[in-house]
Amino acid sequence: MRAARELARKAAVFDALRQALSIAQPEGGHGLNDDGDEPDIKTIEERVKAFRKWGVEEKQFTEDPAYVKMLGQIDKYWTKLFADPLIVETPDGPMRIQPQRTNNIMERFFRDLKRGNRQREGTASLSKTLRYILKETPLVKNLGNEEYMRILLDGCSTLEQRFAKIDSKRATEALRKSQENAERVSPKTKKLIRRPDFQQKISYLLARIAS
Repeated sequence: MRAARELARKAAVFDALRQALSIAQPEGGHGLNDDGDEPDIKTIEERVKAFRKWGVEEKQFTEDPAYVKMLGQIDKYWTKLFADPLIVETPDGPMRIQPQRTNNIMERFFRDLKRGNRQREGTASLSKTLRYILKETPLVKNLGNEEYMRILLDGCSTLEQRFAKIDSKRATEALRKSQENAERVSPKTKKLIRRPDFQQKISYLLARIAS
């Protein structure tokens, strides 16, 4: 019973934090695949300030090392959590892009990749798949993006029509050159791929690059 009460207490704190961050809302029903709400960043910042104030004032937080560490992480990454939008110049004019506050997008990508690999091969390990995967493979995920598809199709209504316009000779030549220039995987890279935390490290690094 004590363990159940402790778990329920921590779950309530976690729910309060993700509500403050507007990420994976408890009532959403989509778990970690929830895109969350889209309030303005200042509203989120005020919510997290209130959550942090509550945490600092609550005795249960200050006496629990896990909560102390959590508040320390919030303080450490505060400026990144509430960074100003990036202004990007596009053919249609300036565009505002809000940096991702978590690595949830990359984690969702790897979960989908792992699920597909498990269904296809009956194994939960990704090491072999990642070792031999083509570098362009992640671009397939973009096929679910309407804007990307509009550019890719270039006036065609289906991928079949678009592929029919490809010069087969040029495609074959490009594939031949690609195979000729293929680099061997170095022993150091192989050792890195075999690490059990390889997926988590890749997700972390890609998230750092994106932010």
